[in-house]
Amino acid sequence: MIPSLNAAAGLGPVLAGCAPCPVVVADGGSADGTQALARRAGARVVTAPRGRGSQLAAGAAAAATPWMLFLHADTRLPPGWADAARAAMADPGRAGYFALALDDAAPQARRLERLVAWRCRVLALPYGDQGLLISRALYDRVGGYRPLPLMEDVDLVRRLGRRRLAALPLAVTTSAERWRREGWRRRSARNLACLTLWFLGVPPAMIRRLYR
Repeated sequence: MIPSLNAAAGLGPVLAGCAPCPVVVADGGSADGTQALARRAGARVVTAPRGRGSQLAAGAAAAATPWMLFLHADTRLPPGWADAARAAMADPGRAGYFALALDDAAPQARRLERLVAWRCRVLALPYGDQGLLISRALYDRVGGYRPLPLMEDVDLVRRLGRRRLAALPLAVTTSAERWRREGWRRRSARNLACLTLWFLGVPPAMIRRLYR
């Protein structure tokens, strides 16, 4: 399950890494050929109102499988992910997430990976760029993704809670392009500010203005 918006430049390898599993791409109105690329790769494409929460919810509604793996359009699965996923499926009462690796050799990337590992271990807060493997039954039980403009991943994992989350023994690789473009410290500080505002009860629409 992949939400997309003008993701054609990097989506091909992501889709290839999902084989042989069926893929649903929930597109928010791309104008760069994302939908055509996804269809050529064998993915089912559904359209949804722009916004990751709305797109993820639409993709889940279109899926017909007892398990779903939600994945960002710039996040590549590692070799052996299917075996790790099958092992996790032995416990349908828990959702699984991967560790995070960034496709950058900079020391800042390694520091950020360690901070993400700490956040998951101590705060039980994996983000959407780490993937989320969840059974349909558990997804429906907790209410699924809500059509939020952002923080949709935090909203869902908070409803799942620590006891229904399990770390998978592999790392996905996510693009570091946004950190390189915006600056490692600046983007990380902005992400932390968004999370803090969300916990303080600030409406996601207001947080989105800061995020942009």
